[in-house]
Amino acid sequence: MERDTHFVLGVYDDEDVLLHAVEKVRGSGVKIHEVYSPYPVHGLEHVLGYKRSRLPIAAFLFGMLGTSLALTMQFYMMRFDWPMIIGGKDYAAFPDFIPVTFEMTVLLAAFGMVGVFMVSSNLKPWAQPRIFDVRSTDDKHIMAVDIANNGAMDLAKIKEILKSSGASEVNEKSFE
Repeated sequence: MERDTHFVLGVYDDEDVLLHAVEKVRGSGVKIHEVYSPYPVHGLEHVLGYKRSRLPIAAFLFGMLGTSLALTMQFYMMRFDWPMIIGGKDYAAFPDFIPVTFEMTVLLAAFGMVGVFMVSSNLKPWAQPRIFDVRSTDDKHIMAVDIANNGAMDLAKIKEILKSSGASEVNEKSFE
């Protein structure tokens, strides 16, 4: 069976039931593909076992790139490209460079974080989103389990685990 094509969905009505269900399902050895929720659920990423994001490291690196590009650009323009003496100051007066340097740092850090987030989340402008259950945008929490990723367990066992964990519905979904 192919990965990322056949799923079992557990539909939950309450976020507290969902949090306990994730612990129970993971404890029984089922690998959860993803949990979809209409709003952020506090502590869900911890129960799912997600590691801390490395996005702040990317923000720092892109910010440093913005700082170095801004300082290099200003120094080159004021010293070599079009030297001007402004107010009797030196060609490369560092205090004059601070506002532009700050703005370039923030600009490149923001654009870099957005780009890294889009790439790491596999969000492409041309991609069609997978909608597991339309109700996940309204009032239901959806736990998706990839059947192929849980090769040792059969479908009936996964459904039974989801149902016993408090799911109000257990459905199958296929993407071709």
